[in-house]
Amino acid sequence: MQTTANFCYVCLALVLASSAAVVPLQAREPEMVALPGGSTQIGSDRGLADERPVHRVEVAAFRLDRTPVTVAAFEAFVAATGFVTDAERFGSAAVLDERRGDWHLEPGATWRMPLGGDGGPAPADHPVTQVSWHDADAHCRWRGARLPTELEWEHAARAGHAAEPVYAMGDAVLREGEFLANFWQGRFPHHNTVADGFRFTSPAGLLGRSPTGLADMAGNVWEWTDSWYAPYDPALAVGFTPTERVQRGGSFLCSPEGCHGFRVSARGHAAPDSSLMHVGFRCAAEAG
Repeated sequence: MQTTANFCYVCLALVLASSAAVVPLQAREPEMVALPGGSTQIGSDRGLADERPVHRVEVAAFRLDRTPVTVAAFEAFVAATGFVTDAERFGSAAVLDERRGDWHLEPGATWRMPLGGDGGPAPADHPVTQVSWHDADAHCRWRGARLPTELEWEHAARAGHAAEPVYAMGDAVLREGEFLANFWQGRFPHHNTVADGFRFTSPAGLLGRSPTGLADMAGNVWEWTDSWYAPYDPALAVGFTPTERVQRGGSFLCSPEGCHGFRVSARGHAAPDSSLMHVGFRCAAEAG
């Protein structure tokens, strides 16, 4: 999408180092969940091509935000640092037009107004969106944290299950008629029945608790990770030059009949300077 050649990491570092991280009570960062390390499966034979081959990796113990970072928490970061997001610099961000069924750059769309000027402000307790990978990385570093790797994210989504789960909260998205995740119902992208009650984002942490207590690990918003997107298959990785960062978790735009991106093994990816209406993040930190 847009170029990031003028992104000044040195200037950003000076701003972050000199800022006073005073966070209002109503804008606290998410509580972190301690996750034990161990061997975990990565990928699925039942998924898309880029989820194969299935393999196992060792993941060290770490901590992960219980929920995605909210609009209020991101606002506290901006207030403390004066940070300006990529979308604010570029003057636009990506929005899906449901009537036409395509994406476009909407003038004025930012983390404060994810759909642009006519869409209204982002609710304070919902996951922040229209943040690029650069924005998410800066926020986590301000907290003394970092973005999780793709392997850590999948390890966390699978944690607490005795067998391979389809979703972080189990093998179903409905329990006695109750939706366990915020995703697209209906024929994507032209008709959304909104049966789960949310056309766009839902409050962070409302849905889909996993056995370890993590929420929103399925649906609501895709989440940036620190990993570059590349094939798992070593043969396909030869000569592959990564240009996009991995996103995990799916979003309110994911349909079971479409990308089904809210499965534990599903992978999304986008350019690091991309800002999208359905992408947010959560932070990770070392164990301890």
